[in-house]
Amino acid sequence: MDAESPRLRLSILGVVVFSLFAALFARVWFLQVMAADQYEQVTTENRLRVIPEEAPRGRILDAQGRVLVDNRTSLVVTVDKKVLADMDEPERDDLVLRLAHELTDFGVPAKVDRIERRLADPQYSQLQPVPVAIDVPEAFHVYLAERAQDFPAIDVERQSVRAYPHGTLAAHLVGYVGRISEAEFTARMGSLTDPDPDVAKPYQPDSSIGKTGVEAVYEDDLRGTPGTTSVEVDAEGRIVRTVERTPPVPGNDVQLTIDIDVQANTEAQLALQLEGLRGGRTRDGKARNTPAGAAVVERPSDGAIIAMASYPTYDPAEFVNGISTERFEALNSADPTRNPLTNRAIGGLYAPGSTFKPFTATAALEAGIITPASPYNDGGTYTIEGCTGPACVRQNAGGVANGTVDLPRALTVSSDTYFYRIGDAFYRRRAELGDGIQSAARLYGFGEPTGLPLPGDLAGVIPDAAWKQQLYDALPPDQQERGDPTWYAGDNVNLSIGQGDVLVSPLQLTNAYAVLANGGDLYEPRVASRILRPGADPADPDATVRIIEPVLRRSIDLPPDQWAAIQRGLAGVTTERGGTAVSAFDGWDHEAWPIGSKTGTAEVNGKADSAVFVAYGPLPDPEYVSMAILEEAGFGAEAAAPVVRRVLEPLAGQVPDPADRDGDGDVDEDDVQLIPDGPVGD
Repeated sequence: MDAESPRLRLSILGVVVFSLFAALFARVWFLQVMAADQYEQVTTENRLRVIPEEAPRGRILDAQGRVLVDNRTSLVVTVDKKVLADMDEPERDDLVLRLAHELTDFGVPAKVDRIERRLADPQYSQLQPVPVAIDVPEAFHVYLAERAQDFPAIDVERQSVRAYPHGTLAAHLVGYVGRISEAEFTARMGSLTDPDPDVAKPYQPDSSIGKTGVEAVYEDDLRGTPGTTSVEVDAEGRIVRTVERTPPVPGNDVQLTIDIDVQANTEAQLALQLEGLRGGRTRDGKARNTPAGAAVVERPSDGAIIAMASYPTYDPAEFVNGISTERFEALNSADPTRNPLTNRAIGGLYAPGSTFKPFTATAALEAGIITPASPYNDGGTYTIEGCTGPACVRQNAGGVANGTVDLPRALTVSSDTYFYRIGDAFYRRRAELGDGIQSAARLYGFGEPTGLPLPGDLAGVIPDAAWKQQLYDALPPDQQERGDPTWYAGDNVNLSIGQGDVLVSPLQLTNAYAVLANGGDLYEPRVASRILRPGADPADPDATVRIIEPVLRRSIDLPPDQWAAIQRGLAGVTTERGGTAVSAFDGWDHEAWPIGSKTGTAEVNGKADSAVFVAYGPLPDPEYVSMAILEEAGFGAEAAAPVVRRVLEPLAGQVPDPADRDGDGDVDEDDVQLIPDGPVGD
């Protein structure tokens, strides 16, 4: 037994060794034969790296093909993270400190902590140079090139960035670009960790994306197809050679309906009037703070927006290089009256005042409450039927008595009492007629988004009994005790003249008047007309990728006699004795370019009224509708009508330079036009 023990132990050891070698050979056979393809792919992926290259965005052009937004070449300072990682910590810290110091000396403010945050950002791979400063001067490029040995890992590259050659012009309309957010990346790529490889125009975590305006809405068109460079790297991750390069393809161009000249004039007139009136007093003694306003020009035949202005404004170029938190917070003011990022043309809601009266009139005509020729004795006041107390008596502005008026005359002189009577009649016959004024208003597009494909297109408010009840139900109990959900005759009376709780956006109001101008067609407003091939000449018939057609939302039946009565009333606003905008259009050639228009004054609690004015022409087939609203500016005829006149003058060929009123060659505060001698009223 003892003699056989070594032999037994050796046998057992042999079996164990054989088993181990068998397992090893089986694993090798599996790796080399069965899983060869899989591991060959992994090995290749370890050896090859794909570096993405952003493509230039498409241009944004105006209606005449002139460039509103373009791209430009920027000198960008980059840091090679791989080289930086090979340095010891003191050497690395010294390099970053010196870089920040030199950038600041060359007029590019830089801080060490900001550079460090950028270098630590995980969005940048070891193979990607990290951009730490954009738009450095050429002199810094030369300085760095001469001292390359003192700044290892630092380089200057030329990259394409967004350019806004007209500065603040049409800022709210074109919008701006910024670094893609995690939510935006996930929505387009599926996941940060496992992005969808089949996306036609893939994004990287540091890609730029349209954030607002046309830049955002037409992102899919404007974004180019990124290029790629496949490189071979060694075991240390250093690039050995370039295997293949696919160049980036620029994005398509977007041609707008906007006309640069009309846009520039509209913005200038709005800003000029607001700034010029600021600090004055209205007729009733309230301060003209005039913090903000908006103006729109639309083509009524198809809903094309020719100009859209919002004040105050901003420069989209501020966002190109990444905006600081402090600056963004300053622009995105908590005070909504002074927030320059808000597009007030679509995102500002105002009481329309007397500009709402034509829509009240169409409701009354449809319901048979009035006829175009129905006379009414306007004695300056109106008492709501069945109502007692001081609040039951309503009056015209200044208590002016207009005498006997029919519908056209009531619109011309803006008789409040004429329309109070309509609002009261609808209330008393609500069981029979329902919410007639509200229904008519909604037909014209009030109470719903206009359909303009820009972010922030608000629906506004057309109040009724159900809305008031819903508003009341949403109040906390202590506020409900002080509230009242009942819809009263006074609510209907307020609604009839565009006051009370009714709220509309400037674009909604413009678009509703476009329906009056074109004879009954409600179009969805649009700002773009075509998508073009990258860099193509808009005049080239082969440049068009696709046409953005007008969208007719609905047609409204306006009987000819009713239509004619409203047109006569609106035409008389600037031409007839007592018309509320006669003074504002003194000297206008009405024979060459007749217009229809309406003044409005929107009451605001505790502040001066907002001034509103809308006009269209030339009659009988208007080409343009224009409106302006000026917050805390006073009567519409005094403050807003001059803005619209100046906007329309070059379109109508009335004067060569509508802005330079005093003829001194400059557009300044001396050119502000206020109409002090108009009739008391809107």
